[in-house]
Amino acid sequence: MANQKAAMDFGKGPIGSLLMRSVLPLLAAQLLNLLYNIVDRIYIARIPGCGQESLAGLGLCFPLITIMTAFINLFSSGGASLAAIAWGEKRIQKSQKIMNTSFYLLVFGSLILGGLGLLFSRSLLVLFGADEAMLQYSLSYLRIYLCGSLFSFISLGLNPFFNAQGRFLTGMASILIGAFCNIVLDPIFIFVLNLGINGAAIATVIAQILAAIFAFCQMRSKNSFWRIEPFSRKFCSWSIISDITSLGLAGFIMQLTNSAVQIAQNQVLINIGGNEYVTVMTIVNSVRQITDTVVFAMADGTSPLISYCYGAGLYARLKKLIRIMTGMLCSYTLLMWILILLVPDAFVALFDSGTGLRDAAVHGMNIYFFAYIFQALQYSGQTVFKAMNKKKQAIFFSLFRKVVIVVPLVYLLPHVWTPPVYGVFASEPISNVIGGLACFITMYFTVYRRLDSKA
Repeated sequence: MANQKAAMDFGKGPIGSLLMRSVLPLLAAQLLNLLYNIVDRIYIARIPGCGQESLAGLGLCFPLITIMTAFINLFSSGGASLAAIAWGEKRIQKSQKIMNTSFYLLVFGSLILGGLGLLFSRSLLVLFGADEAMLQYSLSYLRIYLCGSLFSFISLGLNPFFNAQGRFLTGMASILIGAFCNIVLDPIFIFVLNLGINGAAIATVIAQILAAIFAFCQMRSKNSFWRIEPFSRKFCSWSIISDITSLGLAGFIMQLTNSAVQIAQNQVLINIGGNEYVTVMTIVNSVRQITDTVVFAMADGTSPLISYCYGAGLYARLKKLIRIMTGMLCSYTLLMWILILLVPDAFVALFDSGTGLRDAAVHGMNIYFFAYIFQALQYSGQTVFKAMNKKKQAIFFSLFRKVVIVVPLVYLLPHVWTPPVYGVFASEPISNVIGGLACFITMYFTVYRRLDSKA
């Protein structure tokens, strides 16, 4: 049974203070979650004799890892938003059913996808652009990583439900356990035991196991607003499965299209620049993952508040939340754009161990991050659409920026850009400007402006 006293009341108190209480712990959790991947890459880049080759091999695994993350979002982000809306409407039992159904989806989804990934891992890596030289680094890493799919789905999939009930510190703690374990075990397995890139994968899986155990126990505890009931059929509903997956489809498509973009980028870069430029793109994407962490924390931290206020009919409060979130996102992305223009070497140095690729990575990053501020508009609009259960808009703009704009540009720009290889990097800022403006303007006129009449 849900424990109603355990949840934070999103409908009362100063909005600024409430946002800080939600965003800051979530930001800490996102930063710690980032360490799962970033620490691997920092250590892998420094493996004696094959650091850059190993990093390129890891980069070829990203599309499938992104696909797995997409399914986690499909089952959890939509469920968390729907549960928060039902909670705002005071439909407590329904919100509990939504949470438990999401958990079932996470478990069965991880088993099916992990098994399929293991079965077709070699074929998929070849599809993503791996040659025989790269397969020796990427294939073993990917297979070990996929063995921890169940634990990855549980640890990452339950976090949106901690945030949706205001238990931000609990979500942060679950990530902290895994991240700390990963940081400690990485150098032991990679360098001390001399397992190389396979050691990084083993450390990551162990970290995910510990984080999943903690998250599961916390969601079963009496302090949780929602509680997992893994053996109770009454908490699983086919209609709720449909609602969860249809709303989560926006985040799923966004992640899936990210994977499609990574595949396209790797294929084009290998053809016109060779494996070295796959390494360069891996470095740039790693920097992007670092900078995006704060963007995700601001958006995800505001999302449950928007869902609750929308469900509770607090439209004036909802408008203020949208304004503050957009202002925070724009301020941060502008600051990061300036820093990357001024000191790009500081970012690239994290993933480069002194090879001749640093100049290429700096140049690629300056192009890739141009107009970075427009990404804030994309995430502001997407967050509002998803949090308010505007499925069609959320799905459309997820597809529009990546599939309609980025993927065609990845293949077209190298024919008109000089040197051609950097046309691949230029596709990102163009999509940010067009997609970000289109998404935000649509949200402003179809949602934000109409909240006055509802109030």
